[in-house]
Amino acid sequence: MNARLDHRNPLVFDTHELGRRPGALQRLTRTVDTPGDFGIQGVIGVPEGAPMELELRLESVMEGVLVTGTARASAEGECVRCLEPLGLELEADFQEMFSYPDADDRGRAITEPGDDAEDDEDRLFLEDGLFDLEPLLRDAVVLALPMQPVCQEDCPGLCSECGARLADDPDHHHDAVDIRWAALQGLADSLEPGDKDEKSGAEAGVDEKQEK
Repeated sequence: MNARLDHRNPLVFDTHELGRRPGALQRLTRTVDTPGDFGIQGVIGVPEGAPMELELRLESVMEGVLVTGTARASAEGECVRCLEPLGLELEADFQEMFSYPDADDRGRAITEPGDDAEDDEDRLFLEDGLFDLEPLLRDAVVLALPMQPVCQEDCPGLCSECGARLADDPDHHHDAVDIRWAALQGLADSLEPGDKDEKSGAEAGVDEKQEK
């Protein structure tokens, strides 16, 4: 059973107008402030307090109220390749059955606890004709978000050597250095110009003696 619901909460909806007549239908639209934690932490999500548009269809059935809807909002995050900020327009669809607390799956009144108490733990129930959309809405939004958001499909990412953003400089590259010559190159760079001349002269004298 749900905790006590507050009808003043914008994500709590009242089904009393439907009654318990199977086939009764109600359509609702509502714009709400997005609660916290609507997204994938550290990756992408709908900012807390951002407007979220809801379109709902409430249908009375034998065992409860079937809720079908769509949520639309703007999500913000960063590209997983180049780490640049990004935004996307989110649309999340959802559907859930909110059961009457005094009826089983066939709409029959329940007078005594049954053997399917464990199944009831996974069901959502109406409380005094009210239901809370927030848990269902949060799950739908998270599932609709990309796990690996990118600023563009062909984003080249960052340079693995210096971290430069490759999209800003398509010709960006680093000259490859043969590691076998890296030590000799470092030794040559460490010599002063005079040392290089003396070393070259000494090597030339040795070559002349070998020729004689």
